[in-house]
Amino acid sequence: MERIPVYDYIIVGAGSAGCVLAHRLSADPSVRVLLLEAGGRDWHPFIHMPAGIAKLVGRKGVNWDYYTEPEPALHGRRLWWPRGKVLGGSSSINAMCYVRGAPADYDQWAAEGATGWDWAGVLPYFLRAEDNTRGPSALHGIGGPLAVSDLRHHNPLSEAFLAAAGEAGYPSNPDFNGPRQEGFGFYQVTQREGARCSTARAYLDPARDRPNLTIRTRAQAERILVERGRAVGVCYRQGDRRIEVRAQREVLLAGGALNSPQLLMLSGIGPADHLREHGIAVIADLPGVGRNLQDHLDICTVDTCRTAVTYDRTNDLLIALDYYLFRRGPGTSNIAESGGFVRSRLATDARCDLQFHFVPAILDDHGRNRIPGNGYTLHACALRPRSRGHLELASADPARKVRIHANYLSDEEGADLRTMVEAVRLARELLAQPALRPFRAGELFPGEAARTEAEIVDFIRAKAETIYHPVGTCRMGQDRLAVVDPELRVRGIEGLRVVDASVMPSLIGGNTNAPTIMIAERACDLILRERLPASGRKAA
Repeated sequence: MERIPVYDYIIVGAGSAGCVLAHRLSADPSVRVLLLEAGGRDWHPFIHMPAGIAKLVGRKGVNWDYYTEPEPALHGRRLWWPRGKVLGGSSSINAMCYVRGAPADYDQWAAEGATGWDWAGVLPYFLRAEDNTRGPSALHGIGGPLAVSDLRHHNPLSEAFLAAAGEAGYPSNPDFNGPRQEGFGFYQVTQREGARCSTARAYLDPARDRPNLTIRTRAQAERILVERGRAVGVCYRQGDRRIEVRAQREVLLAGGALNSPQLLMLSGIGPADHLREHGIAVIADLPGVGRNLQDHLDICTVDTCRTAVTYDRTNDLLIALDYYLFRRGPGTSNIAESGGFVRSRLATDARCDLQFHFVPAILDDHGRNRIPGNGYTLHACALRPRSRGHLELASADPARKVRIHANYLSDEEGADLRTMVEAVRLARELLAQPALRPFRAGELFPGEAARTEAEIVDFIRAKAETIYHPVGTCRMGQDRLAVVDPELRVRGIEGLRVVDASVMPSLIGGNTNAPTIMIAERACDLILRERLPASGRKAA
C-alpha cells in the first residue's frame, strides 16, 4: 500500500459540487485539500464549444455510460444514463440550462426535515454563485464564479416555437428564475462569452495553481477509511496503483446520485443485509443509502421539417470557424434554446408540473440514433414524479457499476403515467400552432396514427427516456431513513459528509445543475462554520 501526505479535506468527485468545494475550501492557504476525480481533464474542445454537446453523445472518455436495469413499466428497456466522468462532471456535458426550480420546492425540503434549506435559506447561495450578465437584482447575483448568460444565437425555429406557445395561450417568460416560473421563453445558460462555463471552468480553473490544492484525475475512489466511527481517509486506484490518503478534518463525497451511495456501500455504510450479501463488513447500518431515487422522465414529440433550417444537417467546419474566430453563431448554441414551464390540469398544487425543452433538430435516443431528414423535437418531462427507485451494488468490486432500478411510472395511483400522457397532448397542441405550420411536414413521433390514449401510453412506454436529473439517494432529513442530517453529515459516522444531488429530499421543478452548485456553496459555509469557536459561529 502506497502512502502520500495527509490532507485536511479529501473531496471525492470533481463534478458540479466537488469543484465548488475545492475552490471555496482551498481559499484558506493554511488548509490542504485533495480533489479526486475518476475521469480525466476537461481538455476536449467539444466540451467547451456549447454546440459540441451533440458530438459528446456516446464519448466514453467523458461519460460513465450507465444503464438502468430493465424497467418494468417501459417495456423492459434498459435506459441509458449519461453522467459526466471528467473535471466538471455533468456540468461539462449537459445542455447548460440555468434553472433553479420553484421557491416552494425548497420550502418542501425544509418541511421534509431538511431544516435550513427553505427558499430563504438557499437563495443567498444561488446569488453567491452567480455572475449574471443581466446584472444584479433581488433574485440574481453578479461577481460569482458561475457565468449565467443569454444565448448568443437562436435558431429561427426556436423563435417560431415561442410564437406558437403564445398562440396556444401561454404567457411569455423572459426569466424562469424570476418572480414566476410559468411561461415560455429562452433559457439562460451557464456560458461565459459564448463558451461553456462548467464548474471546472468557473471554480476549479481559478484555484488550480494554489499550492494547497492537489487535483488527481483518473483516480477511482474504492473505499472510505473509517476508524472508531470516524472517516479518516480514502483508498483510491490510479492506474495500477492503489493509494491510501488521510484526512485530518473531513472526507466529502461529491460523486453524485449514483457514485456517492455506491462508495458508501462499498465502505460498509448502508443497508446491512444488502452489504452482507456482498461480503462487506457493516460499519453503519443506514437503510436509506441508495433508496429514494428520483428522476425526471422525458418524452419527445418530433415533427419533420419542410426546410433545412434545422441543426440536423450543418456545415461543421463553418460553424467551428465562426465559433473559434468570433465566438458567435450556432457553435454557441446549447441546442435546447427555448422552452417553458406549464401548470397542467393535473397539477396538485400551485407549482408547474411540466417542463418543455425545444430542440431544432430530430432527436431520438439522446441523439445516438441519427434519422435522415430535417425536423424539430419537443421534450416534455414530468417535474414531480411520485415513483421512487433504488440502487444496489452489483458486487463488492469497485470497478463494477452500480445497479440502477429507476422504477419509472411505478406509483400505485398511476399519476406519473397520466402526467406523461398529458405532456404528449400539450406537446402536440404546441407544435400544431400556426407559427410552426410553414415548417411542419408531419409528425414523426408518436406518429399521426397514434391517437387513442392506449396508443399514447404504448408510445411513452416504448420511447420515454431520462432527461438526466437523478437525485435523492443519500437523502437529508431527520428520520431513520435519512442518510445525512441537514448539515450533510452522514449519520453515525464522524468526519464524513455527502455534498451533491444525492442529498436532495425530493426533485426540484427543473434542471438540477444550478441547485447542486447551490448545495455545495451552502455546504462550504456549514463546513467552515464548524471550525469556528461556538461564540463566533453565524447561522448558515
